[in-house]
Formats: sequence, structure tokens, C-alpha cells
Amino acid sequence: MAAVHIPPAWALPESEATPEPVYRNRREVLALAAGALLLPALGCGADPDPLEGVPRYPRPVKRNPRYTLDRPITKKPLAAAFNNFYEFSTDKSAVWPLAKKLTLRPWTVKLAGECKRKGPVDVDLILRKLPQEERLYRFRCVEAWAMAVPWIGIPMRAFLKWVEPTSKAKYVRFVSLHRPTEMPGQVRGRGEFAALFPYAEGLRMDEAANELTLLATGLYGRTLPKQNGAPMRLIVPWKYGFKSAKSLVRIEFTKTRPKTFWNDYAPREYGFYANVNPKVSHPRWSQAREWLLPSRSDERATQLFNGYGAQVAALYKGMNLRENF
Repeated sequence: MAAVHIPPAWALPESEATPEPVYRNRREVLALAAGALLLPALGCGADPDPLEGVPRYPRPVKRNPRYTLDRPITKKPLAAAFNNFYEFSTDKSAVWPLAKKLTLRPWTVKLAGECKRKGPVDVDLILRKLPQEERLYRFRCVEAWAMAVPWIGIPMRAFLKWVEPTSKAKYVRFVSLHRPTEMPGQVRGRGEFAALFPYAEGLRMDEAANELTLLATGLYGRTLPKQNGAPMRLIVPWKYGFKSAKSLVRIEFTKTRPKTFWNDYAPREYGFYANVNPKVSHPRWSQAREWLLPSRSDERATQLFNGYGAQVAALYKGMNLRENF
């Protein structure tokens, strides 16, 4: 008997192949499908190893027992090879081989705007000065797939205390690396989003100061792999994954809400807040359910704020969560 093909919730029907919004996002869907082909093999630790050459974390870190999971930790090769990082490619499976060429040292992060500590700071100085710990977090992509990762990083609260934002700072803007010589997705004529880079994201100050917000510098006991946003990336576990800007080179404190990459590119689809909310569908698919890597059959209900409501719901008290996606 021939297999019956049941399209996933995010798949585009052929009848919608022509309109521009669908065309613009087709590569996202195709990349998701292409990356999914790797899942069964990577789940079994197939060669080649996307973590090959990634060193162990250079200092001892303790796991914070406050942060636990309701699901198994995703296998290391999956989290290291199933990557959305359009600066390299819109094809998830192509990111980690392309990212091998990225140069990580020297690396500076420029602190700017409404803060007392300003100017370029070497990332290794940040790592020496600030505390790091391991946390188990759920990760939910806007594309409806999910994973669970043991991140190592600097609590954003500790970073803010070190940088000392002024009372004028209302938002934090995070800017990613723009280096077309090493990031082929940024080359005009080759990358679909090349003209829009550098990637930028933003948080309100109270979101940045929340206990959950993390500047990740490692995962699975190793330094952060290049394809996962080395040497430092943002992790905001109650928001969709695209809020977590990778390979940070600038952190700026602003008086007004900053523009963000996806909200600027497709405002109808990607809001500034991007809090995980099963009741607010993406214009082209439902967010009511998620599937856990590596199996599409491992499906479960999406939780409001990705299950972190106890820590973050108060941030949005009185806000319309539909209008403020």
C-alpha cells in the first residue's frame, strides 16, 4: 500500500504558491524540510560530527538546579546540526559546515548607548569577569519545532550590573556579526536576506533583567559551536528562537524601542515581543502544538510563554498578548 502523505501544519498548499508573502518565506519552509532529513541519522550520532573540534568549556561551571525540564535533553548532534543561521545559509543542514570558516578570535563586543561602561570589550574579558552557570532550557522555534538544551552562559542580570545601564535605558538592542567574507548568506546575490544584515534584536529592559535571560557561551559542556552563535549569543527561553541573536558584536542601551530584523522584514508575521503563545497563530500555521527533535511524531501542546509563565507573566500584565505578538 502506498504511503499517505499528511503535510505538517506549517506546509504551504500549492494554491498559495504565487502570492508574494508565501514566495518570500518559501525558503524557510524548504530549509525546514531539508534539515529534517538529517534528523534520524543525527539522532543516532552519524558521521560527520557537527561538534568535531569544539573544545570543552574552559572553566568549571555548575548546573543551576532551579531550571529543570519536562522532556529529555536533545541529543548533542541534533542541537549542533539543526540550525537557523541565515548569515550562512537558509538551509539548516548547510549551516554547520559553512560556519567552520568563522574566525572567533580576536572578538570584541561594543557596549554603547545609555550605559556607564562603554566601548569595545574583549569577549574573553567578559568571560573572565562575569559568572557563568549551566541551565536546562526548553527552546521553541517559531517554525513549531522544539528542543531542550543544557546552555552555559552569563545571567543577563549579572551582565547588566557590570555594564551599569542608566535610568534613561528602556530597551537593549543586540546586534550580530556582519562579515560577508566568512558568512556567505550575507553576500549580495547569494543570500536571500543579504541586504538586511546585520541581524538585530531587542528586549525591554525588564525583559533583559529577568532571571531567565542568558548570554550563552556554551552548550553540552563545550564552548559554543560556531553554528550555534559563538562566541556569545542571547537566549530568551519564553520567546520564539529568532529573538535569540547570535554571534553578538554590539549591545546597545536605548531610550526607544529598536528595530528588529524579522519585525522589519515581515511585520505581519513577526512581532517585537514574540512570546510563545499557542493561541496566536502565525499567519501561515498554527502555534498550538510543537514537535520535539528529532521526531515529528513526538508532538505536544505548546505552552504559554513556553512554560515559563511563573517567571515572566508579570512582565506583560495588562497587555493584549494577541496585539503585542
